[in-house]
Amino acid sequence: MNPPGGAPIFHSLTITASDATRNALARRVAINSFMLLVGGMFIGTHVLAFFGLSLPVVKVAGGLLVIATSWKMLNSDEMPKAESVPESLWTQELASKKAFYPLAFPLTVGPGSISVAITLGAGVRVPNVPLPLSMVAAVVGLALAALTVYLCNRFAGVLIRLLGDTGTTVMQRMTSFILLCIGVQILWDGVSGLLLQWQAH
Repeated sequence: MNPPGGAPIFHSLTITASDATRNALARRVAINSFMLLVGGMFIGTHVLAFFGLSLPVVKVAGGLLVIATSWKMLNSDEMPKAESVPESLWTQELASKKAFYPLAFPLTVGPGSISVAITLGAGVRVPNVPLPLSMVAAVVGLALAALTVYLCNRFAGVLIRLLGDTGTTVMQRMTSFILLCIGVQILWDGVSGLLLQWQAH
């Protein structure tokens, strides 16, 4: 996830909405993102068990996906254009639809984020830590991520005005690079796990 880098995109796609509608959208996007991540964390482990997939394999696939996404963001010179929706057409029904697609998925929580949530759910059991405590800690972490999404989207206009066009571009590039590094770390963890399994055999 890249909430600071996604804030300008959120602002661009909701530029014609009123402040009240944009604030409500920011809240709904955060809630939808949280539900998507929690669902991936708790249901994804059962999907892995059903298909017989190991955690290192998911880490490798998720790492590659995060790397590909962040690399595309890092080298992209384009931003989604503002939608030509008059303010009068921003009804509650339209806002509810767009709060899920495309604002929550895939712009905020994409396949890479969901794969990381699945990885988190599969590895939530920490040695010497009770399972309920580990699960609560993971959910709290996802809630904090969703809160970050809300704050970044809620104050996207303020952030853009403070940074300007150049500052916004620099911020997007920096957050994309950090996301790229996270993807490499996830990939390395998966490769290390596969190597350990290979040595054990």
